[in-house]
Amino acid sequence: MSSILPILLLGLGGMLVGGVISLSRQGATKFSIGLVAVLAVLALAGGVLWLIPGDS
Repeated sequence: MSSILPILLLGLGGMLVGGVISLSRQGATKFSIGLVAVLAVLALAGGVLWLIPGDS
């Protein structure tokens, strides 16, 4: 289960990046684009950081 979570987070981040591109092409407000962009960065960062080996 622990190896599935980073893949899901990276997939979610990719979909959110696509959402940012789509929102910007549709002329959405800067707030909505920024909010989705922040969520995309958090999901991608979480997926990458989950893959870094820890001390445990």
